[in-house]
Amino acid sequence: MSASRLQQLKSQILPDNKLTAMSESPSPLTTHVLNTAVGVPGSNMALSLYQQDPSTNTWNLITTGTTNDDGRCPGLITKQSFKSGVYKMHFETAQYWASMGETCFYPYVEIVFTINDPGQKYHIPLLLSRFSYSTYRGS
Repeated sequence: MSASRLQQLKSQILPDNKLTAMSESPSPLTTHVLNTAVGVPGSNMALSLYQQDPSTNTWNLITTGTTNDDGRCPGLITKQSFKSGVYKMHFETAQYWASMGETCFYPYVEIVFTINDPGQKYHIPLLLSRFSYSTYRGS
């Protein structure tokens, strides 16, 4: 079979944009924000990821992002950058609630956690209402 015919078949089976997305390695750290007050994903919430410098205890910004329509923020950190240490996710909850015409008790939520084995996958969900939040290590 000719190379051009193989390329044509490949593009019909799996478009190039899907090949690129599949070849990207997923982040070893993920999050999912859920608005439990109304039972929907917490979309369009600004967040930041930091790592603590063990020698100075200062927080170094790794990345910022915004949750998507499903309340997720893909691509937080690469496998190569993911090291053992103490991390913090900072969620801008006041801005999120204000965008819906609401106020909240917690203007932001910070979740501090320790990574002991960067070879594992870590999932940090945030379950949120205007007056409470909870989190856990997901899978």
